[in-house]
Amino acid sequence: TDILISGGGVAGLTAAAAFGAAGFRVICVEPDPPVTTMEADGADLRTTAILQPSVPILQEAGLWSRLEPFAAPLQIMRIIDAGGDLPEPRIIKDFDASDISDRPFGWNLPNWLLRREMLARLAELPNVSFRPGIATTQLLTREAEALVTLSDGSRIRARLVIAADGRTSTMREALDIPVRTLRYGQKALAFAVTHPIPHRNVSTEIHRSGGPFTLVPLPDRDGLPCSAIVWMETGPNAQRLAALPVAEFEAEMNTRSCHILGPLTLVSRRSVWPIISQIAERMAGERTALLAEAAHVVPPIGAQGLNMSLADLTVLLDLAQADRAALGDAKMLDRYHR
Repeated sequence: TDILISGGGVAGLTAAAAFGAAGFRVICVEPDPPVTTMEADGADLRTTAILQPSVPILQEAGLWSRLEPFAAPLQIMRIIDAGGDLPEPRIIKDFDASDISDRPFGWNLPNWLLRREMLARLAELPNVSFRPGIATTQLLTREAEALVTLSDGSRIRARLVIAADGRTSTMREALDIPVRTLRYGQKALAFAVTHPIPHRNVSTEIHRSGGPFTLVPLPDRDGLPCSAIVWMETGPNAQRLAALPVAEFEAEMNTRSCHILGPLTLVSRRSVWPIISQIAERMAGERTALLAEAAHVVPPIGAQGLNMSLADLTVLLDLAQADRAALGDAKMLDRYHR
């Protein structure tokens, strides 16, 4: 194949769609079959804000027309200082996208829905093969090609390998590319809620010790306004909150939210994510480009994670299309690293 993508998360699926739409032959493998409904076990309940600069690469991949109908626009970013003895708003500052543009800052989408629409797009591309339930296990690179061994015993020759296999990337480790990791002693709870007061496309961060409590707009659910929440806390307290009975959890959640949207009702399971920063020493190795969390991990503040990954993809696709004969060679990947 032209390109073997290790990892079929949101970044890997986007890369498969983008390179497939550009006419490259692509194989994308993912050990964990994507979960594409919110209610299913293993569903990724986090949401992702697609910021304005990321839209062109999604359009190029044929994805934006699928995603936009489900997206909640992020028109206002609201920051609340709720310090003090009790969680009460002390200072409120609004940042309105209309001050700089006639479009929102971005659009928010559930991660499980991103996967659903991306898989549907890949099914339209005859030059893209998506193989769920299969992992990359070994990587042998030469000057002219890479040879990748898969968990089903097959071997794939590729001109370019894209490592989109996460923060513990098998492909990055096979290339002996070291990483620098910073652990913050925090974890993030991710879940969805409904509430009686409309969010009016306002994304709100409520700051206290432990980390921000962020409410991000989602489309209505069962006729009620709905938001995604990322609640950052110290590690032990996050684990305590995740284990509480629903009624006790909702009581603490409502206190922490300062009741800005009225009583919040939990409508999903709670997932817990460790908060780290990590960066690879190099963004590429022989015949291999690191993408997304294989290259860099950032905490879920400011909607930077996936948008950085889509910026990676934009650069990589531009370089690949500039000289198709040089796909994956040392000069191209050195330019990508820089």
